[in-house]
Amino acid sequence: MRKTTPDTPADLFVIGGGINGCGIARDAAGRGASVLLAEMGDLASATSSASTKLFHGGLRYLEYLEVRLVREALVEREVLLRAMPHISWPMRFVLPYHRDMRFESETPISKMLGLAMPWMKGRRPAWLIRMGLFMYDHLGGRKILPGTATLSLKGTKEGAPLQPRFERAYEYSDCWVEDSRLVVLNARDAEARGATIMTRTKVTHAQRDGALWRIETKDAETGAKATHYAKMLINAGGPWVGDVIHDKIDLPSREGVRLVRGSHIVTRRLYDHDKCYFFQGTDGRIIFAIPYERDFTLIGTTDAEHKDPDRRPVCTPEEQAYLINFANQYFAQSISDKDVVWTYSGVRPLYDDGASSATAATRDYTLKVDAEGGAPVLNVFGGKITTYRRLAESALEKIGEHVTLNSGPWTAGVAMPGGDFPVDGFDALVQAVSEKYSFLGEVWARRLVRAYGTEAETLLGEAKSAADLGRAFGATLTEAEVIWLMRQEFARTAEDVVWRRTKLGLRLSEEEISALDGWMTSRRERADAAE
Repeated sequence: MRKTTPDTPADLFVIGGGINGCGIARDAAGRGASVLLAEMGDLASATSSASTKLFHGGLRYLEYLEVRLVREALVEREVLLRAMPHISWPMRFVLPYHRDMRFESETPISKMLGLAMPWMKGRRPAWLIRMGLFMYDHLGGRKILPGTATLSLKGTKEGAPLQPRFERAYEYSDCWVEDSRLVVLNARDAEARGATIMTRTKVTHAQRDGALWRIETKDAETGAKATHYAKMLINAGGPWVGDVIHDKIDLPSREGVRLVRGSHIVTRRLYDHDKCYFFQGTDGRIIFAIPYERDFTLIGTTDAEHKDPDRRPVCTPEEQAYLINFANQYFAQSISDKDVVWTYSGVRPLYDDGASSATAATRDYTLKVDAEGGAPVLNVFGGKITTYRRLAESALEKIGEHVTLNSGPWTAGVAMPGGDFPVDGFDALVQAVSEKYSFLGEVWARRLVRAYGTEAETLLGEAKSAADLGRAFGATLTEAEVIWLMRQEFARTAEDVVWRRTKLGLRLSEEEISALDGWMTSRRERADAAE
């Protein structure tokens, strides 16, 4: 850990190890700033591991006239694809059309259409959807991703899972991303560029000490306390951003955060192709049904108010029923609770713009600097996975007014760890790894390349057989991979490994996960004793 004193303070102290905090830390470290980051749990342990796993412009945000946000996100899709083609990839989205589809009643477009065409009674006309998709195709200067097409659903693979009343659809492009791995890769790259990343380290208090911040922390595992000094504080606390403002640093801020819970269900695989469905409901909301981890389908999300960030978000029975009933309005074969194999839920910390509903609250980010009374603090509100890199650049513009930086923006086009191969080079990399390590087989090799990209070979080393990778924990997870995750990716527990660094929790039994946790605990204890 980098030691700081009043005489040798860090330039920045970042609170929060989610995508915004890690993205800012990476960008700042790459500009020569000295950076400390404290995360009270594991990296991406809250909102940033509980998204719908999409790099997308946000088609429905056009109904709210958030054109700047959508354009920025659309541009970013392709910037990010080039930087991380292992953990993100293009995906086609199928939007079935039916005349009963309706707007969310509070959107600006819905209100305007209600005045101009009251006989539509909130329905989305086909021409309006097509116009929105035309804008979606052209707002972001698309170069890699194909544009919108019109599909017949009769007798096609896209139509096969759906009820026969859906006869046509629109198909457009967006992208998938492994959200929690994105956070870890940002943290790794920040560390490689000189940042200090402290996980399971809670900020208990921070106060201005003249021109510096004095920050008190506590190790969540050992209880050890420490004091740090920094020229500027970055509050990227996510759902806890408001708590940091009012309880940790005692700022008289009127800025507020709106906590919105988004829940998802994962079912057995519901169809046999690799495209995502975009379903529009009669209540004006939308959900996605997405191919997930080869054998499953991910369905989400909901929008529900969530008052307390310390209350762990869970998919409630009501939310699960809502998602099942919504999907059953489209799928020919109904699903039920027995088809659900896993659920997860996260809290989105949206900027409180006074919107009338959780669905209507802005997904744009807001950055506020408070420099009154001494050392500056930057509070980060809102944001979405797709625009995290631009959020970081915007944050660095504000940081640069208070802290000396050695260079300007640099992250566009710079590969993440393991992402140094062409966007269309994934299959070739899988083939190369499969040939070099023939004992893996295609499925195992594909999983490793999806997670680690070109670093898969570094992880595998000189192994000639599965036995050379050490203990097998189940579902192709080996001792070599777990050691990599502990040494390189800040993993401490089995939960870190099977739910955030991978999704092997879907395939491992409770007994296998418990055995893994015991092994990791023992290894950590031996390492701590040796220090």
